[in-house]
Amino acid sequence: MFEAFGWNDLIPLAQGAILTLGLCVTSGIFGTIFGLLLGLASTSPSRIARAISALYVYIIRGIPILVIIFMIYFGLPLMFPELELSKFSSAVVALSIYAAAYVAEIVRGSIEAVPPGQGEAADALGLAYYPKFRYVIVPQAMRIIVPPGIGFLIGLVKDSSLVTVIGYVELTKSGNIVANLTNNPIATFLTVGAMYFVICYGISLLGRWYEKRTGIHVESRRLKMTANI
Repeated sequence: MFEAFGWNDLIPLAQGAILTLGLCVTSGIFGTIFGLLLGLASTSPSRIARAISALYVYIIRGIPILVIIFMIYFGLPLMFPELELSKFSSAVVALSIYAAAYVAEIVRGSIEAVPPGQGEAADALGLAYYPKFRYVIVPQAMRIIVPPGIGFLIGLVKDSSLVTVIGYVELTKSGNIVANLTNNPIATFLTVGAMYFVICYGISLLGRWYEKRTGIHVESRRLKMTANI
């Protein structure tokens, strides 16, 4: 007997949405930290650091995220039985590895977008490489990072639905379960889609609020006006 889709079915879907948020926040934090280090390495004077960063980015960006998820959840236990991870841990590791490659490119592009005159002024003041990056380049690059970073975070939320293949009960997996119980996939996945929209739209609003607070949108508008002149 199938149950009719009703308000009670929103509870497991809401729980799945919370698990999706937790998964994305956790993997987003780890991926951002690792990606920031890779992005800084890609612009460092060390050839070895640049080569390692470039190699990591090229390899990970060239592999589908679904393959990364399979490799972490199924491949690691086969190669290293003592490293068997839970579904949540496997999902976090896979998404963090995937996110780090894209965050690294965002960081690299943002650093290179800082006007060269800023670095030249720091050199004129006698600042060494690392103080120059810490006090001059990185603070300006962080403001440039925000818009593409928010866009990638929204994409990460949607890509997190792929972890359903390893059985982790996030929002999409919860939708599959409810759809099978109610035999009403249309209503179920319309609700799932609405929940994803609320999450992504909330992230977008947060990004716009941060841009207004830091004046990023004002600076971009001035740049456009200057270019038109």
